[in-house]
Amino acid sequence: MKKIVLGILAVGLLILGCKSSSTNDKSKTVNIIFESKSGSNVRGNGTFTEKKGEVTFTANFSGLKPGVHAIHIHEKSDCSAADATSTGGHWNPTFKKHGRWTEAEHHKGDMDNFYANENGDATVLFKTNEWCVDCGDATKDILGKAVIVHEKADDYVSQPTGNAGARLACSAIIK
Repeated sequence: MKKIVLGILAVGLLILGCKSSSTNDKSKTVNIIFESKSGSNVRGNGTFTEKKGEVTFTANFSGLKPGVHAIHIHEKSDCSAADATSTGGHWNPTFKKHGRWTEAEHHKGDMDNFYANENGDATVLFKTNEWCVDCGDATKDILGKAVIVHEKADDYVSQPTGNAGARLACSAIIK
């Protein structure tokens, strides 16, 4: 009987050991909903998920003009202005020049352009280890910021905004 109890305890400890090691792999998630701005009909929703030091941003949009659009993280989680200018400029805690994420110096809030199909629908997928969700690091933490969808493509050259046009949709990044 003692051998069976000890065997059960050993299995229990093994299972507990597996559970406690998985706490390091927990993900943090923030869901957001976009509201139309600047007289547009753009709507959408998105999710930021951090797991193992990498943040994945996914979003779906409707009501866009077919073609290429810019998307950026802006400084403030304030979407109250009709044109979303209440969000401030691009999030740039490291004081870099605006540019394309993968090719040059860039703001932390810069992301790659995305394409809306002939129906005005689009999906965005972006991954980086340069962001975090609620980590408290002012140079990485996306909480308290906003995501803006722009009218045009980012040219990745014009300073400081990429000449991306009007702000068509806005969502605060808050819990």
